[in-house]
Amino acid sequence: MRLRSKAAALLLLALAALLLALLSLRPGRAETRERPAPPARAASAPQRHPAPGSASVPGPGVPARAPRRRRPPRPRPRASRRGAARLEKLARRPGEARSFHAVLPRELWIHLAVVACGNRLEETLVMLKSAVLFSHRKMHFHIFTEDSLKSEFDKQLRQWPDSYTKKFEHKIYPITFSVGNPQEWKKLFKPCAAQRLFLPVILKDVDSLLYVDTDVLFLRPVDDIWKLLKQFNSTQLAAMAPEHEVPKTGWYSRFARHPFYGSAGVNSGVMLMNLTRIRSTQFKNSLSPTGLAWEDMLLPLYQKYKNAITWGDQDLLNIIFYFNPECLYVFPCQWNYRPDHCMYGSNCKEAEREGVSVVHGNRGVYHDDKQPTFKALYEAIRDFPFQDNLFQSMYYPLQLKFLETVHTLCGRIPQVFLKQIEKTMRRAYERHVIIHVGPNHMH
Repeated sequence: MRLRSKAAALLLLALAALLLALLSLRPGRAETRERPAPPARAASAPQRHPAPGSASVPGPGVPARAPRRRRPPRPRPRASRRGAARLEKLARRPGEARSFHAVLPRELWIHLAVVACGNRLEETLVMLKSAVLFSHRKMHFHIFTEDSLKSEFDKQLRQWPDSYTKKFEHKIYPITFSVGNPQEWKKLFKPCAAQRLFLPVILKDVDSLLYVDTDVLFLRPVDDIWKLLKQFNSTQLAAMAPEHEVPKTGWYSRFARHPFYGSAGVNSGVMLMNLTRIRSTQFKNSLSPTGLAWEDMLLPLYQKYKNAITWGDQDLLNIIFYFNPECLYVFPCQWNYRPDHCMYGSNCKEAEREGVSVVHGNRGVYHDDKQPTFKALYEAIRDFPFQDNLFQSMYYPLQLKFLETVHTLCGRIPQVFLKQIEKTMRRAYERHVIIHVGPNHMH
């Protein structure tokens, strides 16, 4: 018992000593937290960074300096304002021009050219409508047409709603050919089609240009194909899509009696051009041992091959780029999608992956029942009321029309036609609903 009492006493003494040690340490910690103020500097050493409102004390013989004023901190904009400004820049109703259209320099506008003669008025207006529906950047339309159609073009375009007309300007030109017999050029292949060969000569103040046939429809912003100009290398001055994806079944590889580009030729229905480069290039040719300028080459080239060409100006372009392949940029078939890409089975892999970007309804497929899928697209854009909702008045009716075309080879792949147009419409719809209505008001 005595041993136990002694052990208990020793334990109590140890605990008491530990408690005293802990109590003695607490003031020491407080002292370490409260750092003593640094000693004042000598009067002879002026302060480098005086406190605001206090003057530095100069030493003997040192001229006094005025106290330095600190620049007040710049007020930072509130995050909500900055975010609202960013959203406002992105906000755009379908068909409504963005605010930067008013200040966008003209050299940054998209230039779109079309040649329309005969009964191509409606087709051309539907093409221009498809360009305006989805595009963002301001455009300049260069419309080449006969005198009898000029007033009707002008009248129809001015009747479009202001929210669309502010997105473009247009100019109407007569049909003119600077060399050779105008009547002979005018009758080459289709009425006035050869006019496109003379665009670099006529549009001398235009740097770059997108030419399309009247039977073209845009299913995504024109801005996207315009961006392909930036992919040109230092020698390329024009871009077109192949005439065929399978050379052995192509027309040029089987029937052409003249030189043509590559293994399958190119189609000129959608043609992107750097006109500045075209005007300054000397082109290799089969007419002269030296290079020829674009304008100087056209007539001799036509005279040499006129009995061998079938597709008029397109054949002449194929001959030019046969001798100058380094000048051509070839873009994928999704940018010039024609019935040939699906009427014998799907053969445009880019369109299967990414969807059709530009439809080219050649063979008159918008106006007969041979390819109802192409006709349905044309009528959906033609009949769309400008101010209506894109999904309700265009996309959903188009889906229903496509259900009626599944018995055709082109109609069996509706997703190829719908993928890009759905993506474009959804982007416009989300900007309208989420930004203009607001996410808090959506149910």
